[in-house]
Amino acid sequence: MAHPATARAAHPLAGIGLRTAGSPALTTAVAHHLALLGAADLGSAASDGPGAVSLTGAGGLPLTAAIAWAAVAPADEVTDEATAQAATGVACVHGRRSGEPRGLAVDYLTTACAVLAVQGLLAGLIGRARGSAVETVRTGVDLAGLLSVGQYLAAANAEDDEAVPFAPGGPPFTTADGVCFEVETLDPAVWVAFWQALGVAGRLAGSAWRSFQFRYATACSPLPEELRARVHAVDWESVRRAAKESGASLCALRSLRDRLAEPRARAPWRLSPGLAALPLPPSAEIARPLAGLTVLEAGRRIQAPLAAYVLGLLGADVVRIEPPGGDPLRGMPPTCGDLSARWLALNRGKRAVEIDIKSAAGRAELRDLVRGADVFVHNWAPGTAERLGLDDGDLSAVNPGLVYAYTSGWAGRLPGAPLGTDFMVQARTGLGEAVRPAGEPPAPSLMTLLDVLGGLLGAEAILAGLLLREREGRGVRVDSSLLGAAETLTEPALRRAASGADPRSPAGFRRPLPTADGWVAVADDCAGQANAAALTGLDTAGAVTSLRRRGLRATAVTTALDRLPSDPRFTSALTRDEHGALAVPVPWRFA
Repeated sequence: MAHPATARAAHPLAGIGLRTAGSPALTTAVAHHLALLGAADLGSAASDGPGAVSLTGAGGLPLTAAIAWAAVAPADEVTDEATAQAATGVACVHGRRSGEPRGLAVDYLTTACAVLAVQGLLAGLIGRARGSAVETVRTGVDLAGLLSVGQYLAAANAEDDEAVPFAPGGPPFTTADGVCFEVETLDPAVWVAFWQALGVAGRLAGSAWRSFQFRYATACSPLPEELRARVHAVDWESVRRAAKESGASLCALRSLRDRLAEPRARAPWRLSPGLAALPLPPSAEIARPLAGLTVLEAGRRIQAPLAAYVLGLLGADVVRIEPPGGDPLRGMPPTCGDLSARWLALNRGKRAVEIDIKSAAGRAELRDLVRGADVFVHNWAPGTAERLGLDDGDLSAVNPGLVYAYTSGWAGRLPGAPLGTDFMVQARTGLGEAVRPAGEPPAPSLMTLLDVLGGLLGAEAILAGLLLREREGRGVRVDSSLLGAAETLTEPALRRAASGADPRSPAGFRRPLPTADGWVAVADDCAGQANAAALTGLDTAGAVTSLRRRGLRATAVTTALDRLPSDPRFTSALTRDEHGALAVPVPWRFA
C-alpha cells in the first residue's frame, strides 16, 4: 500500500490543549482520542454537568464539547451505560440471538458517544477556520444509542415485514474437538458447497442461506439444527478442509488473552499527509460546519456509507458512487415506498451517480468528479483500489488537496486474516468474549457493532484529515478499520488481562430483570442491590417505581423497536423523512 510522503507526524491538534471536567466515564475516551491527534493534556477542572472537554490555545478557542448521558431522554431514565443500552434498543437488538434482551458487557455506547464528541470538536474547529462562530457542541450517550440502532429502528417501523422472521439462534459453531468458529461468505454457492463438503445435503444447506445472509440486517440467524450437529460431529481439520474446497472463510474465536501476545495499534486510524493541498471553501453555518465541502463515497454495506452519512449530517454534500443499475440494497426489505428503510438510514440525503468503475470510461468519470471533491471514501476489498488505478497516489495526482479515506476490515495489519467482515473481526480479536459476561460462552454479537463503530471512527479520522489539511495545507490519506474499532472496544478488557485480572465482566453483568410484562435494567453501580425476586408480579412501570423508591437507578428495557416512536422517552426525538422512513436525531447540537 503506497502512502504519500510526510515530513513529520500527523497531529492536526498540535499546539492545542485539552481540559476535562465531570464524569471520567464520559470524558476519558474523548481526551484519549484528542491526545492521539496531538492535543496536550492540561488536566481536569470542576464541572456542574455530567461531562465536558474543552480545547484551548489556538484562534478563538476555547471550544467545548458538553457530553450527557441523556441528551433527548429524561435524565432519570438514562443515567449510565446499562440504562442507555436498555432504553435505546441496543439490549433488544443484541439480545435477539438469545431470545431476550441482553446488555453488552463492553461500554459500547459510551465509546460511540466519545467518538461523536470528538467528531463535533473537530467539525467545530473546521467550522471556525472557515468563519463559523462555533463555541459549544453537545451530544449524549442516548443519541449514540439511537444512531447505533438506526438501521434496525428504521426497518422495524417500515411499511412491510422483514425478509426473514426473527427467531433466536445463529453462529458460531463448535467442532467435535472443541474449536468454536465463525464461517463467512457473501456467495450462496460457496455457502452450499461448504456444507456439502461436510456431508450436509445441498437442499438443506440452501434453505439456511437466507437466514445466514440476513443476519447482518436482523441480528439473529435461526439455522437448522442439523448444521450445528454436523459440525459437532467432525473435527476442526475437517472443517478447514471443507472451507478450502469451497472457498469459505473461517475464523476460530480468539480469547482476549490470545490477543495480549499480538501487537496492537496505538490509534484506531492512521493519517498520512501529502505534500500540497487546496484550502477549504468558506462557511459560516454553525450547525453545518462542513457546508460547501463535497464528499465522494464509493461504499457498500455499512462502514463507509455510515462514515459519509455522518459527514453529510455535518453539512457536506455527499455524492454516492453506485454501480450501473444502482445499489442493489436500495430494494432490500422492509421498504418505505420503493426504498429500503435500512438503506435510507445510511444514505438519506445523499446524491447518487452511477459509474462502472471496472471500465476505463467509468474510472475517467470518477477522476473527473475527484477533481472537484474534498473527500473520497471507500471500503472496497483489499487491493481493489490499486488494481483499478484509484488508490491515494492515483487520485492525489488528480487533486492534491484530496482527503483520501479507506475504511477497511483489517488495515493490512494481521497477515493471513480471514474475510474482513464484522462478525469475523469480532471473533478474531476476542470481542466475542468481551461482549458477554463470565458464565456465558463467547460469541460475537449479531448486532453490527464494528460496522457502526468503524464507520464512526472513519468519519472521525476524515474530520481530523480535513482539519490537518486546513492547518498545514496538505492533502491527507486516512486509514481506519473494523480492527481498530475492535481494539478500541477490547482495550479495557485487555488491560485487565495484562494485570492478571479476569478480563471478562462478572456473571450476569447487565442482565435485565424480568417483570410481569417486560424487563427492567438497573444502572451498573446499583445492580448488586437489585433483588429480582422482589419484582415478581410487578409490571414494568411498577418495577421501575419500586427500584427508584429504594434509591436505585433503573429504566424500562425497550423490547420492541416498533414501539419506540411512541415511547415517552423518545417521542419528540424521532421523526420521519419524505419517504416515511423513521429517522433518528442528528447526534450533535452546535452553538
